[in-house]
Amino acid sequence: MSRAGSRAWAIRNAALFLLLIARPAVGTAGEDVWTGVDRVVAVGDVHGDYDQFVAVLRSADLIDAEGKWTGGKTHLVQTGDILDRGADSRKAMDLLMRLEEEARQAGGAVHALIGNHEAMILYGDFRYLSRGEVDAFRDADSEKAREELYKEHQRSFPEGNAPKFDDAYRKRWEGDNPLGFAEFRRAFGPQGKYGKWIRGHNAVIQIDGTLFLHGGISPGFAEWTVRKINDRVRGELEDFTKLEGGIVQREDGPLWYRGLAQGDERTLQEHLRKVLFNYKVERIAIGHTFTEGAITSRFDGKVLMIDVGLSRFYDEKGRKACLLIEKGKPYALHRGKKVDLPWNSERDLQRYVQQTSELDREARSAPAPRK
Repeated sequence: MSRAGSRAWAIRNAALFLLLIARPAVGTAGEDVWTGVDRVVAVGDVHGDYDQFVAVLRSADLIDAEGKWTGGKTHLVQTGDILDRGADSRKAMDLLMRLEEEARQAGGAVHALIGNHEAMILYGDFRYLSRGEVDAFRDADSEKAREELYKEHQRSFPEGNAPKFDDAYRKRWEGDNPLGFAEFRRAFGPQGKYGKWIRGHNAVIQIDGTLFLHGGISPGFAEWTVRKINDRVRGELEDFTKLEGGIVQREDGPLWYRGLAQGDERTLQEHLRKVLFNYKVERIAIGHTFTEGAITSRFDGKVLMIDVGLSRFYDEKGRKACLLIEKGKPYALHRGKKVDLPWNSERDLQRYVQQTSELDREARSAPAPRK
């Protein structure tokens, strides 16, 4: 679906979407701080690329060839943006939902955080939704479901202010509402399988000395607590009347802020010092702003950018890297190889770039596996 088409789609359907899912659901506020975790694997934005996501999880020894959890007591953190752009976000969510239970039984954990794209889908912004994501919900009853949705659409207009519902209007509406879209929308409503799942998650968590979230902590949230952010995000996603003036849609909010990824390090040093002190952590791991294909260290290792552009939406040849923290020390797990992150010298940065680039060259020149 084109960006222009997606934007028109969002505008035409936003009001009806909010009407349909206005009934709030009760979110479950779970834990958001963990200590004593020896091994953490953190994966950035997936954006609907199930195969790439699986490849990275396998490279980190978290799942086997059948997709079963093999990570033991490892904690897996996925920092949001499973949705949008790629076709297989439903498969990625189903995998995470299953792994949550399998990891728990093994003494580990899976933390699927809320990103800005999860939030957008919940409140009806479909600008980046791919046609494949909608097709994943299409079944034998989709014609009937779309007919019911069209009737709801007709009823959504105030009396005396409805357009002419002729054949031309119906044809345009069906173009904006393909088969499967009605089921997709309900699946992300408060009572839907994926809507309830996302609303029950955290936006930010702390595991020992690392803070994990999607966007970043801006000056406006430097003195907040992990629990306060999570409660506010979940509250706004359960009651959309709280979105206006809230934190979910704020450009400097935890789901959207890019300052730690793109801002001047000298200017932001004091802000970052306050954040680390207030949250009692050594570093922050963020997604949202994609790198050139490798885990990127900023502020002398105090900020780690882990969105490597995993989805082949960004690079058809594929990027495979994630963050690994073992006994408190962070590494890049680049194409399955543990690589020391660069710290505060140009020479060390050159070493890191050379190592990761060589791993990329080796992977891309290797013959494709036999099927």
